[in-house]
Amino acid sequence: MLAIVSAILFFLAFLINAAEISTNDVFSSTNVMLLGLTALALHLAGIGTGWSARGGRRR
Repeated sequence: MLAIVSAILFFLAFLINAAEISTNDVFSSTNVMLLGLTALALHLAGIGTGWSARGGRRR
């Protein structure tokens, strides 16, 4: 899930940068890219994957 969020954030950062859209300081392409990198790092760390290693069943 976080990988999809990071891909969307990277795409938004690309659009802001490519179209040279003037935004305020909060939504600059660099800040959106850093949010995407944060979401990607959390995804790679295993946070937000929806699977739990502790939730296995025993037969």
